[in-house]
Amino acid sequence: MIFQGSPPFAVDRKSVDNSVVAVTDTPFEFAPSQKSSQHTNRPPPFVKPEEEMMYINHVERLKPKFAIGNELIRAFLAELFCTGFLVFGGECVNAQYVLSQGKNNEWIGISVGWGLVLMLAVLMGSKISGAHLNPAVSFFQLTQGKINLIRFLVYAVAQNIGAFLGAFGVFCVYYDAINVFEGGNRTVTGPTATASIFATYPGPFLGTFNAIVDQIAGTLVLCLGVAAITDRRNGIPAFLQPAWIGALLAFLGMSLALNAGYAINPARDFAPRLFNLCAGYGWEVFSYRNYKWFWIPIICPMIGGVLGAWLYEFFIGFHIQDEDAVSLDSESDKQLKTMIDNMVDIENQLPEYTDKKQLSDIASIHQNPSLRNI
Repeated sequence: MIFQGSPPFAVDRKSVDNSVVAVTDTPFEFAPSQKSSQHTNRPPPFVKPEEEMMYINHVERLKPKFAIGNELIRAFLAELFCTGFLVFGGECVNAQYVLSQGKNNEWIGISVGWGLVLMLAVLMGSKISGAHLNPAVSFFQLTQGKINLIRFLVYAVAQNIGAFLGAFGVFCVYYDAINVFEGGNRTVTGPTATASIFATYPGPFLGTFNAIVDQIAGTLVLCLGVAAITDRRNGIPAFLQPAWIGALLAFLGMSLALNAGYAINPARDFAPRLFNLCAGYGWEVFSYRNYKWFWIPIICPMIGGVLGAWLYEFFIGFHIQDEDAVSLDSESDKQLKTMIDNMVDIENQLPEYTDKKQLSDIASIHQNPSLRNI
């Protein structure tokens, strides 16, 4: 039956039986964005009672109260926490190897362990600070103009504080085991030395010049790999990058650790060494080899990191063609480009761009690489 000259009617569900359907005089109300021709038979959305609304957990309730608005402070905390987590996890791996004299761990286990903990640390901090966790990584980003000097200094301070706290955590966890192993005497060298749990020391065969080359080469490979993995033009999804970076560190442990233990991170070596001094290991942690070692894992990784990152750009990065570097700066930009390319239901999906001239302007921006970042 068709009703003419009247607004659309709603069915009164309470009056429905097997044979009678009653109608009310209540018309449907449409949202302002709907056109008059878009009439539907569906009733308005049912609003659940307040007691049936979705439960908000405590984390979501507390987030607005504790979330920090200053982006640089957020990045500082992320670098501090994630670097501390990296050092704590990695040096716990070292502790098991040293204190068990290789029985509870092997060198390949150390390499894999450091790689796994780096993967987790990068995964946690990448959305906030980029998860540098290494002054050498921050420094090469500074030389490439990706961060400014203030951010570099903030990151470096946070990384060293985090590494110091991470070493303190390892000392607390293995305090009794360290005391039993070395008889209560904090030692840097010898068969019962435990200082190597926290900081790196060169092999007896390694000279000063070769130690410099070793640290430059190790950090060069690390930062070259990081530059390649994080280059969006290579198309590695962001959620896979932590795993690749962890695998890179595991590879370095299996290939470049014999000479001096692959510090390749000034914060990871200097801050735990400073903690050793505070924990009673004495000034020997710095004076070892007549002060010809401690500065090498601090200075040389900064040089190697810059060399590695720029070598990648000169040999690979600069030669990637512009048409291969699709702009994916945001998920919405990616979705917008897909909709324009396919031209599927533009009016329904992008109602604000129903004007054809606006659509053509948007399409021209995505087709012209020089206009993508305007």
